[in-house]
Amino acid sequence: RFVGSVSGGCIEDDLSARLAAQGISQALPRIESYGVNTEQTHRFGLPCGGRLDLVVEQLSSAEPLRIILRALEARRLVQRRICLSTGEVSLHAAERDAQFHFDGENLVKLFGPAWRLLLIGAGQLSRFVAQMAQALDYEVVVCEPREEYAPSWSVANVTVDVRSPDEAVRALACDTRTAVLALTHEPTLDDLALMEALHSPAFYVGALGSRNNNAKRRQRLASLNLPAAAIARLHGPIGLPIGSRTPAEIAVAILAELTAVRNGIALRAQDATIPAIEKCPA
Repeated sequence: RFVGSVSGGCIEDDLSARLAAQGISQALPRIESYGVNTEQTHRFGLPCGGRLDLVVEQLSSAEPLRIILRALEARRLVQRRICLSTGEVSLHAAERDAQFHFDGENLVKLFGPAWRLLLIGAGQLSRFVAQMAQALDYEVVVCEPREEYAPSWSVANVTVDVRSPDEAVRALACDTRTAVLALTHEPTLDDLALMEALHSPAFYVGALGSRNNNAKRRQRLASLNLPAAAIARLHGPIGLPIGSRTPAEIAVAILAELTAVRNGIALRAQDATIPAIEKCPA
């Protein structure tokens, strides 16, 4: 049974045929290559004339995968190392700047917990953001302590957290694979979340509102003794300046900026440059 994709569909049939002909019951991992010459590149339609090297490995049981899954459930970043000449496999705790590596002999693959998006407020904008974010592989949690809002939430596969925003942020914004978006327009709720989020390791913290509202928000945070360096982390107005008007358009702008920050891309805002940051762990 063939599950998943390795190239978007252009070499899967041939790979299945190779594995069937050669057999997968081999003791050591091996490399299957595509695009090694012009004929192959044309035949399989590899983009930009690229080359694709696949490491084929036999697993005798699912337990090695379960170990990784348990680490991910605990939101731990791990590296899996495999030596092609010996077949030896080992797992190691990974630093946030660890990268995929392959030198022809040793392959190091990084496995990180799911990207998490914590939305403050269960309003209409949050619904659009939640729906789009799931397509971008975010685990979405909506913090909504207001009794009149939480019961009406209807987006599938999204957890509703009814704790106070500061409590939810302290519990959930615990690593660099989390983003926090304050979307309620209620200072009493948004500011509670931001006070905690701007101290957290979250890779992105943003707040909805105009430039004037965000300037006032920064003044309020400063009056609450939040350090200037923490306040400088705040993205507000939230999202890229693409002329968004409707909730769906605003959601697109927000997720576009999230994607850029997550990938360490520097973007020019309306009148300022958002500096490039260190690329978040994959």
